[in-house]
Amino acid sequence: MDIKKAEFLSCCTDYRKCPEANLPEYAFVGRSNVGKSSLINRLCNNSSLAKTSSTPGKTQAIVHFRIDNSWYMADLPGYGYARITKKQREKWKTMTRDYLLKRPNLACVFVLVDLRIPPQKLDLDFIRFLGENSVPLCLIGTKADKIGDRAVALSLQAIQKALSEEWDPLPPFIVSSAQTGIGKDEILEFIQASNRKCEEASNPGERKPVSPRGRATRNG
Repeated sequence: MDIKKAEFLSCCTDYRKCPEANLPEYAFVGRSNVGKSSLINRLCNNSSLAKTSSTPGKTQAIVHFRIDNSWYMADLPGYGYARITKKQREKWKTMTRDYLLKRPNLACVFVLVDLRIPPQKLDLDFIRFLGENSVPLCLIGTKADKIGDRAVALSLQAIQKALSEEWDPLPPFIVSSAQTGIGKDEILEFIQASNRKCEEASNPGERKPVSPRGRATRNG
């Protein structure tokens, strides 16, 4: 699959104001400065679609794009950004939590983790939250171009080891680089396969909100 058209739809701070839930939706989220906007731009073949910045915390709302008139992409605020007030941090947390738990057409959450650093508690806690609430997810390791193949393999091994204490089976994991395009095809193929499942689950000819929620499995 190759994205031919990506259009901005909305920017909101309340899940109830998101676009009509009539298409499968894929959310991208991760710690601030993980390379989320750059990856979104690479996937959509548009270097200016999502706002990128050297300053963390650029995304401060739920940003929606409609892709090829067949599915939605949601860009969520990064978590873990320290240079905001406690009140603002709690507001972002509530906004994101409500969206993840109540958006009916959410097909998958792509959680981005930085391959250059060891597994972070913030990431593991967020992944655990998704699992505990049966929110489908896929992990994406970012910035693979910044380190060698051996370092990528070691980073992946460390993440899998950290997750294996609670997860069986482990969530799917895709290695990526917004700079070189590594992982782009795999991510889009994952979305294409998920879209087919969503379509099969809907009644033919009937346009209505889809609810493709699967079950994320944790040990215990």
